[in-house]
Amino acid sequence: MFKDDPVRPENYQRFERDVPQWFTDAKLGIFVHWGPYSVPAWAEPIGELGTIETRYWFKHNPYAEWYFNTIRIEDSPAAQHQRDAFGGAPYDDFIDQWDPSEFDPDEFIALVKSTGAGYFVPTTKHHDGVTLWDAPGSDGRNTVARGPRRDLVGAFEKATRDAGLRFGVYYSGGLDWNFSKLPAIIDDAQEFGRPVDAAYAEYAYKHVDDLLDRYAPDILWGDIEWPDAGKPSGPFSMENLFDKFYAQTPDGVSNDRWGETHWDIRTSEYQNGLSVESGGGWENCRGIGFSFGHNTLEDETHLLSGPDAVKTFVDIVSRGGNLLLNVGLTASGTVPELQRRTLEHLAAWNAVNGEAVFGSTTLDASIAAPSTTDDAPWLRWTRTGDTANAFITASGEVSLDGVSDAVLASTARLADGTPVAADRDGDVVRLTLPAPEVAGPTLVRFELKA
Repeated sequence: MFKDDPVRPENYQRFERDVPQWFTDAKLGIFVHWGPYSVPAWAEPIGELGTIETRYWFKHNPYAEWYFNTIRIEDSPAAQHQRDAFGGAPYDDFIDQWDPSEFDPDEFIALVKSTGAGYFVPTTKHHDGVTLWDAPGSDGRNTVARGPRRDLVGAFEKATRDAGLRFGVYYSGGLDWNFSKLPAIIDDAQEFGRPVDAAYAEYAYKHVDDLLDRYAPDILWGDIEWPDAGKPSGPFSMENLFDKFYAQTPDGVSNDRWGETHWDIRTSEYQNGLSVESGGGWENCRGIGFSFGHNTLEDETHLLSGPDAVKTFVDIVSRGGNLLLNVGLTASGTVPELQRRTLEHLAAWNAVNGEAVFGSTTLDASIAAPSTTDDAPWLRWTRTGDTANAFITASGEVSLDGVSDAVLASTARLADGTPVAADRDGDVVRLTLPAPEVAGPTLVRFELKA
């Protein structure tokens, strides 16, 4: 995970292929983390992954979905919270307390679709080992037998397909704190204390095989790793699962967290693994706040505002990547109000400007360069055919540096086609911009010299 130079083993080399165009064009996916951890919905909002020292991170983990691990670190604030708020009850009590009485998959996926997202990926089993469908061998520790009493993966899949979006499945192959019974993770020196044995490899294999049979996903989104015993060729090898996946969905997409086996795209997370964000297909995943799972301790100071989410999205697309933006549903199955506000703003901005984002390609910096300093207006570029698209967070008189004469200043226009007066002085284009219709970068489109 986050390895700069992974090597594809010989038995996985046959899966190497170009990233399907639908995924490259989609640009935006919506992720959801939902599980028993959504009941306590508690984590310390200390910051983004990749910005905090490792041991401090695990003891004060801002990921609410890691609650089962954090409460097992005896002197952690989460462990104290578990004692104070829940009398030190076992984590599994949250499975039965999880009541998604307000969950409407069609309403939720309608919100997902409104953002312009082309695909949706829910967690099917996170590191706590609880499955959101009646997975084989889960021995009743799933959402059909307990708590929600429902196949939540199936509900998500149907609503997603009905909305005309691509459907993916997240599966944590690298960790399962219930199956493995390993000690709590307190740093990364243990290589995440992950299970690597044949018994777990068979267990995880049968889960993913069942997900393929039942839901025929377009995206296989693994996490952390894959048990080492399930990497070589054999009856419970990840190799067999890739064979089945691509036979079933030839234009399917797999991420790079199934261990050092096969990947179609590389992934980064918040500020971690950023070295993969260049060349080939890549995707940055993050929550709207510091956590993926719903965290009641997060407020507006911890979350991306609507305009900030837009800038994050445009920046990633301008560099050739996709954004997988996460929603942490409440235990009752609703979108927290602050997260909904961000998604609705992103939807409104994309409704006006999305033509220059979705299906776009990168624009060579020799044609026009993004801003690199804080004293210049924030500026990013994409390309659609023979059009250069500038995204600018400024209004009034604005100067854009680093714009070659291949960009025809006289053709400047807003998203709705309204002409913008512009003139050129060398590689600087000056123009006057109105305040944006929807808060966030203003789109100005230019024709490119033939």
